[in-house]
Amino acid sequence: MELVILILIAIYVLSYRQNNGKNVYKFFITQVSDIYDKYAPYSYKEVREKVKKLGQEFTTREYISQIAIFGIVAGGISYLYFYNIIIALIYAGIAIAFIPYLTYLRYEKIYSEFIFEQIQIYTTNVIMEFTTTQSFVKSLEGVRDSGILEDPVLQDVKTMVEMSYQNGTIDESINFFNEKYPFYMVKNMNQLFLQITKEGAKDSGEALENMAQDIDALVEGVYRDQDL
Repeated sequence: MELVILILIAIYVLSYRQNNGKNVYKFFITQVSDIYDKYAPYSYKEVREKVKKLGQEFTTREYISQIAIFGIVAGGISYLYFYNIIIALIYAGIAIAFIPYLTYLRYEKIYSEFIFEQIQIYTTNVIMEFTTTQSFVKSLEGVRDSGILEDPVLQDVKTMVEMSYQNGTIDESINFFNEKYPFYMVKNMNQLFLQITKEGAKDSGEALENMAQDIDALVEGVYRDQDL
């Protein structure tokens, strides 16, 4: 164990010398981030990028605070239990190692809430557009050009429009969106539009109104559960 500690100290010293006295903490974080970006799933990198744009990414100070709290608490408790500084350091390191995973869970939660809000905007406004255009593709174009959607939902709506024109039907575009966003309200709304498109838009107003009310009730229920 002493050998491991000596190796860690040697790595720190070498890093310090190689960086000509620069902030070794920043150098270490940069290196870890580069390695993570190389091997991390694209989806998570996209999530992290969106969290940055939303202004909800942890600052360096918040990361340092988390490291200090996790390390001190875990190390202190383990030392009081084992009365061994080496074991205390090991437990502190293990606790600190969980910080990236907890950050990942937080980012996923923020991203999921963002996507849910975007899907709510998408479904509500497509229904509103359809009452005027009586065309699903024209409704998609109206929502696409309205400026109310953000990526990645906006880009996927653009893809839906392109697929609809290329295929001459909305079936594949609806399947694409349903697979990308398997929300209850998305599948139900798209199924309704698919039925209307194939069977005609006669007497569709009441069905669309009921669908809009169902979406509002679902969204209200979700936000109410979050507040509990």
